Amino acid sequence: MNTHIRSCLAALVALGSTASLGYSQAIKVDPKLPEYKAVSGVSGNLNSVGSDTLNNLMTLWAEGFKAVYPNVNIQIEGKGTSTAPPALIAGTSQLGPMSREMKSKEIDDFEKKFGYKPTAIKVAIDALAVYVNKDNPIKQMTMAQVDGVFSSTRKLGGEAINTWGQLGLTGEWAGKAISLYGRNSASGTYGFFKDNALGGGDFRAEVKEQPGSSAVVQGVTSDLAGIGYSGIGYRTSGVRAVPLIGKDGKPYETTPENCASGKYPLARFLYVYINKAPNKPADKLTAEFIKFVQSKQGQEIVVKDGYFPMPAAFAAKEIKLVE
Repeated sequence: MNTHIRSCLAALVALGSTASLGYSQAIKVDPKLPEYKAVSGVSGNLNSVGSDTLNNLMTLWAEGFKAVYPNVNIQIEGKGTSTAPPALIAGTSQLGPMSREMKSKEIDDFEKKFGYKPTAIKVAIDALAVYVNKDNPIKQMTMAQVDGVFSSTRKLGGEAINTWGQLGLTGEWAGKAISLYGRNSASGTYGFFKDNALGGGDFRAEVKEQPGSSAVVQGVTSDLAGIGYSGIGYRTSGVRAVPLIGKDGKPYETTPENCASGKYPLARFLYVYINKAPNKPADKLTAEFIKFVQSKQGQEIVVKDGYFPMPAAFAAKEIKLVE
């Protein structure tokens, strides 16, 4: 796992979160985060195009920001991470939420248009979960098993896994065929899972690609034999996040502690990309929105939506990027 993510999550754990509670009750935002205070001269239109994973967060942030600035209008479209770079390049959006970092070609395309690179703002932390139906008794999975379930190429060295019996389930479960749910290729979640859970390999053709993160969870909820991957912020009572085996051979749940230690293998930053010329501040409306996101109020929204908030020291670094 990226050492920056680990150090960021370690700071979060130091705040005293409790793994045994639900995230929204357990995680507390860093008390050193600044309170957002309104400034004069903020009005106009903001357009956000990009990640479905961030769609709820962007909507909640927009509502909070508009409560401070009633004259601001924010339009949000969340059809997938890969839609963010083209919209920024075309100038049809000022905010490009992405659940992965931009690819080199996306950065190159942006730079060809503007002569400089886009600015990446880290806004929250996500643990990508492997979900099964709440009534599925599976206790844990290795990463090779995850690869064997979802991948046609099995680059992590495991066998092809087609039934729940191959994952150790017995009785009526043993012969059940595994039903696969995932995201479409426009999704940053798709790309992150492909790179980190499949070793860069290919998905099976049998994966039922869904247009959104919540649709993956809904599919698994209604399918007893289902399994899918989605952000931890989309977890519901109808599914269960499977503990994944770490490098030490022990199973780890999607808790901040396990992500901070690097023992849970699928932690990631969530981003909002913006167009900002070097050595110049971002436009006032965009800058104030980012400052709101990195404030106490903004990060409380992160917790409310089920993700992990940014520690104050890291949020301060992101704010400097727009100044």
